[in-house]
Amino acid sequence: MRRLVLLLVATVFALTGTASAAPPADPRITAAVAAWANLPLYVDPDFVPVTDSAETLRVISGAEVPVFVAVVPTGEWFPEKGDTELLAGRLAAANGKPGLYVVMDGSRTDGVAHQLGVSTPSWTYGKHDEPLSRQLTKYLDGVKETRYSTPEPARTEPLPPDPEDSAPREPERFTVGTAIGHAAGGVFIGLICGALLGVIVLVVAAQAGARKKGRA
Repeated sequence: MRRLVLLLVATVFALTGTASAAPPADPRITAAVAAWANLPLYVDPDFVPVTDSAETLRVISGAEVPVFVAVVPTGEWFPEKGDTELLAGRLAAANGKPGLYVVMDGSRTDGVAHQLGVSTPSWTYGKHDEPLSRQLTKYLDGVKETRYSTPEPARTEPLPPDPEDSAPREPERFTVGTAIGHAAGGVFIGLICGALLGVIVLVVAAQAGARKKGRA
């Protein structure tokens, strides 16, 4: 039932496409922040990857920076529309504490630094049936402190579209010169292909002739 509610909420956001300055009301975010008041690990009860919560908590407690982990379903049909870093940023904004916010979906681990001077991996992948603690360890191994990064709030808004992708492309205009160029190119390619075919025929004929002489 809870999974159905999550999917219904995600569908509503996908259909409306509403953008606002405040993070959208997402049941995953609400549940994770409530759980983090007691422990830095939240696992969606209807989402069952290979969960070893006790070992995962030990990995979190051994990190050099505060780490908050949410094990939740993700994807294009949720409000973040597949942008897992955006989901992690909204989790950070809702929790309001500096730290490394990590989102895990059972196979991929992604995260963002919130008010921390660290660099994070883009993401890491876990093998099939790999425990969450091992996947989290792999991700945290790529987190490095940096003096060249000013601690900033995590991103809570979608990235702007790429201008190159959104810019309309003008169709190629037809001109006599263009037509002649295309025709010349076709003729040139045809001549090369014909020459290669002729060489192959001559080689085959020569080999056949040599075989006949050898038999004679």
